[in-house]
Amino acid sequence: MAAAGSNLLVETLLERYRKLTFDELMRVVGERQPRRHLYDLVPTYPMRGGKGLRPGLCIATCRAFGGETAEALGSAVAIELFHNAFLVHDDVEDGSEFRRGLPTMHAEHGVGIAVNVGDAMNVLSIGPLMGNRGVLGPELAWKIFVEVEHMVRQSVEGQALELGWVHDNDCNLTTDDYLRMTLKKTCWYTCIHPCRIGGIIGSRGKANPDIFNRFGYFMGVAFQIQDDILNLVGDRGKYGKEIGGDILEGKRTLILIHLLQECALHEKARLRAFLATPRPDRSERDVAWVYELLAKYGSIEYARRTARHLAGAALHEFLTAYGPLPESDDKNFVHDIVYYMIERDL
Repeated sequence: MAAAGSNLLVETLLERYRKLTFDELMRVVGERQPRRHLYDLVPTYPMRGGKGLRPGLCIATCRAFGGETAEALGSAVAIELFHNAFLVHDDVEDGSEFRRGLPTMHAEHGVGIAVNVGDAMNVLSIGPLMGNRGVLGPELAWKIFVEVEHMVRQSVEGQALELGWVHDNDCNLTTDDYLRMTLKKTCWYTCIHPCRIGGIIGSRGKANPDIFNRFGYFMGVAFQIQDDILNLVGDRGKYGKEIGGDILEGKRTLILIHLLQECALHEKARLRAFLATPRPDRSERDVAWVYELLAKYGSIEYARRTARHLAGAALHEFLTAYGPLPESDDKNFVHDIVYYMIERDL
């Protein structure tokens, strides 16, 4: 369990690097036109808060490996723009109603405008990556670009897996299926590549970026499982999305997969029928019944235990990736954020 002092360090550096990234993001957006239905909306999701985990990991890793904040800032902005583009598009794909406590972009402005704003974020992210050439030199800038290409491709492939499971009403998935999907959809762009990119920049290309893969994988899965848990039992005022949204969307989380594996055959048949029902037709009574099953079979507790085991594995791998580095606040930040992210309540 993270101590109060370590939480303070994590929260302080998260806020510092989040603000630096947001300020630079706003500079990238600039005074472009048209404003009302495009560029004024680009900062909407970033302005709603969020932890800033991805830019935090990128900048802190860069600094821990001897680099400067300014050297990693363009890459951090690019990652944050891609992240928020994913959120906008993800909300459309899932039919989500709320994001960070407010209506989703498509709920407020329509699907067409929302999709276009997400597209704009993807396009805008290219600018900071091009700017890396002047800051880091052509060789390092190209290495970062290669990292980002892989990051984005893995993310959309993982999203395709998840959407396909819902579309096909697949009720025979395993934990290994979930881990493979989460590696692609979440881990690469949330943890692995931010660390890899920060390490490449901070070491001037000397560090082997593969040393971050296992650390980022274990941390990323733990982070995603915690997010799945919060979607079901989080504080509505803090979580910012509709509680139980994953049930309404039929998302194949580790929690739901565990339930489908453990429940009785007649319960699985009813659950399969529920998941085959279009989201607007799913009743509150049926959702309540799913919650009863989750409690009956301990699926949420199973997910909690799994997240903690994975966090422990991440801390073990931290020693490989960061252990030899000199002590610093940034190194300690990366270490402490592992348990901080699975103990979060928002």
